[in-house]
Amino acid sequence: MTKNSSPQIWLYDTTLRDGTQREGLSVSIEDKLRIARALDELGVPFIEGGWPGANPKDVQFFWQLQTEPLKNAQVTAFCSTRRPNTTAATEPMLQAILAAGTHWVTIFGKSWDLHVIEGIKTTLSENLAMIRDSIEYLRLLGRCVIYDAEHWFDGYKNNPEYALQTLTTAVKAGAEWIVLCDTNGGTLPHEISQIVSDVTNHLKEVKLGIHTHNDSDTAVANALAAVMAGATMVQGTINGYGERCGNANLCSLIPNLQIKLGYQCIEDNQIALLAETSRFVSEVVNLAPDEHAAFVGRSAFAHKGGIHVSAVERNPLTYEHIQPEQVGNMRRIVISEQAGVSNVIAKARTFGIELNKQNPATREILEKLKALESEGYQFEGAEASFELLMREALGTRQLFFEVKGFQVHCDLARGKEINNALATVKVAVEGKDILQAAEGNGPVAALDAALRKALINFYPRISEFELSDYKVRILNPNAGTNAKTRALVESRNGQQRWTTVGVSANILDASYQAVVEGLEYGLMLNVGAPHECAVHII
Repeated sequence: MTKNSSPQIWLYDTTLRDGTQREGLSVSIEDKLRIARALDELGVPFIEGGWPGANPKDVQFFWQLQTEPLKNAQVTAFCSTRRPNTTAATEPMLQAILAAGTHWVTIFGKSWDLHVIEGIKTTLSENLAMIRDSIEYLRLLGRCVIYDAEHWFDGYKNNPEYALQTLTTAVKAGAEWIVLCDTNGGTLPHEISQIVSDVTNHLKEVKLGIHTHNDSDTAVANALAAVMAGATMVQGTINGYGERCGNANLCSLIPNLQIKLGYQCIEDNQIALLAETSRFVSEVVNLAPDEHAAFVGRSAFAHKGGIHVSAVERNPLTYEHIQPEQVGNMRRIVISEQAGVSNVIAKARTFGIELNKQNPATREILEKLKALESEGYQFEGAEASFELLMREALGTRQLFFEVKGFQVHCDLARGKEINNALATVKVAVEGKDILQAAEGNGPVAALDAALRKALINFYPRISEFELSDYKVRILNPNAGTNAKTRALVESRNGQQRWTTVGVSANILDASYQAVVEGLEYGLMLNVGAPHECAVHII
């Protein structure tokens, strides 16, 4: 099957809405924007941004995207149908979704008569009116509507005639897509296949989508079954994040659909970004990556010792179902000194740096990277630190300043809320030692303020830098108070954002590393060279 004749599957990512309902996962507006831009680069055509009528953070997210739109993806706002016994025109939730300013909107309605009667306590006919009125109102105001049929499969199994009525109502009201949702995640693949086939026979020439949850550990299999039965939109999340047991994992669905089944989801050069995107999102949401995840996990193409290694070295097909490079991953053979060189070379190229395997600097970068990773560093979500690491090995890292020492003092009183912290730093700039102190509402803020105060006279543009996000992860919690900490600091200058990382058994030291590199990287961006020109290494 040629690429041009491959049937199209439309990807719909709901990481920023359904994914954030995972227990223990929390994101800021900046986090959501970073993830949205990564999904845009990946080539996902639909990105669900959130529910602006229910979450003030989501309102700000949509406002931000109105001033800084994505390059390619359609961002959708999410909402329910109007409430019983009201009108769509007077429904505050629908006004909020309109204010989000998206061309596409997604609304969900009830498919299961149990939910209609016992959940929202209304009549079956009023539920149909809610679906019809909401969609017609949004269409009247120029919006394209994706209709999510909530609890569809449970509703169909309980009362197929009424469940189909809800879909027919949505189609007649003007919905562009009908998405069948396995909201409770209890349906199995053979049931999905049969029910989706029933719907395609009942609703001729309607664009169908599938939205599956993973409560039975079959979300990916269910989505694949739905596609093979006629669905042409697949909804899911990066890394399968979601409420309870999660959603269908797009990091597994995309390669299964495109590489295994021959559907067209994204471009081949974009699917090669899949592993990087998976790790990037895990770092942004501050959750440890699943190293054993299919396709994108660090161990997905790892081989160690014995028969496997010798076989893979002769022919990778012996123990690999696809080429790891297809999804942006890499083969890892523990005893091979060549493992990882290609990834370093490819990553360097994204920073305008041309490396080759013969250059000693390439090996030095790789060995340094391995050593730091073993200490707990993670560079997928902190590419600014990785670029600084590379430039140091190449001798092109500029020394803007040198921190000679710092102290942080916090005022703490039992039973009283005292947030003041005082940081003192000593830095050397252009041969001069500068000693400065500053206060902040915490030790990291105070340290950041003291560094800026010491550097501002030498680098005035440092006033434009902002510390926009700060995350800490305990890497070995079993060690108690001796645990090692990884700190991620995101900075911005109004046009660009960058993230740096520090690791230490001392949380302040880890934070200090990340803050210092954040300032250094921002200065490098403002100075221009060597970052804005390609560095060719022979």
